[in-house]
Amino acid sequence: MNMWTCLQDSWRQIMIYTVTFNPSLDYIVSMHNFAMGRTNRTTGERLFPGGKGINVSIVLCNLGIENTALGFVAGFTGEKIERETAAMGLRTDFIRVDNGFSRINVKLKDYDGTEINGMGPDITENCVEQLYGQLDQLRAGDVLVLAGSIPKCLPDSIYSDILRRFFGRGILFVVDATRELLVNVLQYRPFLVKPNNHELGEIFGVELRTRQEVIPYARKLQEMGAENVLVSMSGQGAVLMDAAGDVHELPAPEGTLVNAVGAGDSMVAGFLAGWMQNEDYGHAFRMGISAGSASAFSEFLATREEVEAVYEGIMHEKAER
Repeated sequence: MNMWTCLQDSWRQIMIYTVTFNPSLDYIVSMHNFAMGRTNRTTGERLFPGGKGINVSIVLCNLGIENTALGFVAGFTGEKIERETAAMGLRTDFIRVDNGFSRINVKLKDYDGTEINGMGPDITENCVEQLYGQLDQLRAGDVLVLAGSIPKCLPDSIYSDILRRFFGRGILFVVDATRELLVNVLQYRPFLVKPNNHELGEIFGVELRTRQEVIPYARKLQEMGAENVLVSMSGQGAVLMDAAGDVHELPAPEGTLVNAVGAGDSMVAGFLAGWMQNEDYGHAFRMGISAGSASAFSEFLATREEVEAVYEGIMHEKAER
């Protein structure tokens, strides 16, 4: 039985739920010589369902791991998100919102992450209560992933409100968010947080460029309550401060950057998959960086075969050292 069969077997008794408050259709376009104030024409375009939690769900699904994507959808764009995720084989239980429509995010592929993100629909208090009802289904040992931005209609405390409500039930909380959204949940001891180096630096008012510079600030987040702190650093690789206090770091695997959208979300999915396989943080870290890099090297989010290829490359380099 190979690693991938074992990985699927290990998840059969545990359920993962991802929550995306503001799902999107990501319209990824390529163009030459973009110019302000002029008509610009694309040379290539693709349309994907997006949002950080949905991205995590897609990669988990690609790895053969069952999970349920939760969140809010509205209008014709929401219907498209539901159709596309269903076609990918995702299990979803989105809440339909009456006012507005799910956002469209325009991403200029050839211009260093330049993008225009929409606002999203108006999520009412009744809709949030429906989400709480869904989350009441979670049992001890289940995993809840909260990832991404929130629409302006919701309070900045929504992530910490959720963790406070379900704290003490044995649920493994995973949070991938920025600034106050992340800092405010630390008191509830999330199992995993995953800022990138820029987001980590913003929290403490510093600029972090190298893996060595990241380590003391990752430790600070751990001292504030996070069990595991996983910091993605694009071309610089990644750092993990694990729950045992050990530091893991790796440079970025070699490969050609094709599309960085969703690479960090893929890292979260890979880490969860690896850790739940055998509860080994070193393996989980390598799975995380393998999944994140595999997505960055592909047009869309990583397949199992792509993750496996990067992982084997990392293990080969480790054996040669």
